[in-house]
Amino acid sequence: MINHAIFTLTFVAAIGSGLVGGIFFAFSSFIMAALGRLPSEHGVAAMNSINVTVQNPTFFLAFFGTGLVCLLLAAGSYVWWDQTSGKLILIAGVIYLAGCIGVTIAFNVPLNNAIATVPAATPEAAALWSHYLDRWTAWNTVRTVACVVSSALFMAALI
Repeated sequence: MINHAIFTLTFVAAIGSGLVGGIFFAFSSFIMAALGRLPSEHGVAAMNSINVTVQNPTFFLAFFGTGLVCLLLAAGSYVWWDQTSGKLILIAGVIYLAGCIGVTIAFNVPLNNAIATVPAATPEAAALWSHYLDRWTAWNTVRTVACVVSSALFMAALI
């Protein structure tokens, strides 16, 4: 029974981390570049709209639900510790928690909060926007890589 539960949770974590990584990949590979091509006041307004809209049950389920599953798997990885799968599950869970959720809380959310506090059509917003685009995208790329690596490790644990 426990092996079936671990298998199921690992499958869910692989899908969830892959899904979240795909969302982040889209932002790093083309969405932020598209926003960067807009005049700064339009880019700031669009990003602020995205940052409000992303706070919804569907995204939170994928993002935080996967985090919860990763936490459960990392805590329970001792069950398969004598096998390679147990070690892969622990590493995958820690990578998702640190590289996705940790980076989001430490870097992307503070940048989002900073851009939300300036009126969009001001010189301050234009200066912040340029800095924001580079920094936010760099940290988002870290989140993307963490999610993809986590997903791949979860899949390897299932094999």
